[in-house]
Amino acid sequence: MTFPPFLCLAAALCVGLSKSGFPGVSLVTVALMAEAFPARQSTGILLPLLIFGDLCAVQAFRKHTLWEQIGRMLPPTILGICAGFYMMQSIPDASFRPILGWMLLGTTLMQALRMLWPEMGGAIPQSRLFAWTMGFWAGVATMVANAAGPIMAVYFLALTLPKENLVGTSAWFFLIINVLKLPFSSALGLLGAPSLLLDLTLCPLVLLGNWTGRRFLNVLPQRIFERLLLVSALAAALKLIL
Repeated sequence: MTFPPFLCLAAALCVGLSKSGFPGVSLVTVALMAEAFPARQSTGILLPLLIFGDLCAVQAFRKHTLWEQIGRMLPPTILGICAGFYMMQSIPDASFRPILGWMLLGTTLMQALRMLWPEMGGAIPQSRLFAWTMGFWAGVATMVANAAGPIMAVYFLALTLPKENLVGTSAWFFLIINVLKLPFSSALGLLGAPSLLLDLTLCPLVLLGNWTGRRFLNVLPQRIFERLLLVSALAAALKLIL
């Protein structure tokens, strides 16, 4: 498998950063992989790296998981994953790049709103309808573009969870849904020995990104860092669309 080394290395570093307390970096990861590979193929290559990053996050925050919240969100999210799987079967390859761009643009804007108004989630009623709506669209976004992070961030903020519980619950939630996506990605032909071998070689960069991110938090304010990354994600989304 031929690939642009710089883009792949940068994407792997971003996976580690996103799991160390910089969730906005995940949007840049999606954009980098879509530049390095055909848009549809990039989602399958990225998935094992995300799972490895999720394992790192679970190890760090495993004591702060609220399992009742995970159980509440899994049914609608799984339904959304199935809908996203159907979409990926139906979307022609030529159309997938702009669709991925629109999905990335939407989640980037949601992340920007969350940063501008951190309390926006708390104003949303904590109803079953809200949970199912957010869970369904998170499932679609994660299946089509690996971009459910901002959607779930808004949902978890609505619950006004303590920071440790929010991070720990998110870590386990994303590990579970990313593992659940493996058979779907395999059925779409997005996983194979060459891509898995590439992921294996990039795993040390995920660890490096995780280590770097934890130390970045002490040097650069997270909000400023994520604003810079959101600008990059916005530019990448527009490039995919155009």
